[in-house]
Amino acid sequence: MKADALWLTDRNRPVIAPGTIGEGSLVTTLFTGISRGTERLVSSGNVPKAEYARMRAPYQEGEFPFPVKYGYCAVGRATEGAHEGREVFALFPHQRQFRLPDHALTPLPEGLPAQRAVLTANMETALNVLWDSNAGAGDRIAVIGAGVVGLLIASLAARLPGAEVTVIDPLATRADLATLLGCRFATPEDAPDEQDVVIHTSATSAGLTQAIAIAGTEARITEASWHPAPVQIPLGGAFHSRRLRIVSSQVGRIPDTRTARWNYARRMRKAMDLLASDDRLDELVSGETAFADLPDRWNDILNDAGTLCHRIRY
Repeated sequence: MKADALWLTDRNRPVIAPGTIGEGSLVTTLFTGISRGTERLVSSGNVPKAEYARMRAPYQEGEFPFPVKYGYCAVGRATEGAHEGREVFALFPHQRQFRLPDHALTPLPEGLPAQRAVLTANMETALNVLWDSNAGAGDRIAVIGAGVVGLLIASLAARLPGAEVTVIDPLATRADLATLLGCRFATPEDAPDEQDVVIHTSATSAGLTQAIAIAGTEARITEASWHPAPVQIPLGGAFHSRRLRIVSSQVGRIPDTRTARWNYARRMRKAMDLLASDDRLDELVSGETAFADLPDRWNDILNDAGTLCHRIRY
């Protein structure tokens, strides 16, 4: 069986074409979300060959670079199986209907609207990054990069008792969002120094260089970005004399300190609970497009620096 899906047939060339539905319980899609950073990389054909296997979405169809059916932020209504009649989240691409085993479908908790649930995969990433950062109560925490993941990380960090969280981004228009989420805001020119924890999400050499510049002595810098190009950073000066550490965070692995108690299903459920408890996060959805109109809007959405999470309506 097939259903209409978004396919990338060449560089930045999206079309709606039949996609395989799969096997398991049937889900009718309500919304999907565009994760701009990753999907822009895929759409431009810039996934390195060495990363083809690691960059595969869980239910991707096709192979990099093209043609490929990609995406991992789907919310729908299960019409059969163990979750029949319930709204569920799945790591599935942009497609009108699909089938998955019941264990691959996570029912939305009470209080989480389907429209907000498209942020689930991004919230999972944010939670994992916060774990990797070792941020704690009372810390001065800087988050460099006010994209959707950076703002979700900041929103979680701001819940730590006594934490002083600053969001740093060149787009001054992000200031209101940072304030709404309980954080301070600074442009790179006005960023505070002597930070206890620095989390970098901008995927730029300039952002990582700034992370080194503002980290306090023996501070931990958590690199949450996936860099599409080689990075140049100064490893003399402050980095060396302050005994700084840079650690990577990637959502595909739960930190070793938690694997004895946490698995991916528990992490996803917690991400949903965190979304359900904070209706301010609706502001991180920066626009909505009907699925039928998506090919015509695709490149504008990906190339707009103001895009956070763009929601697709089915």
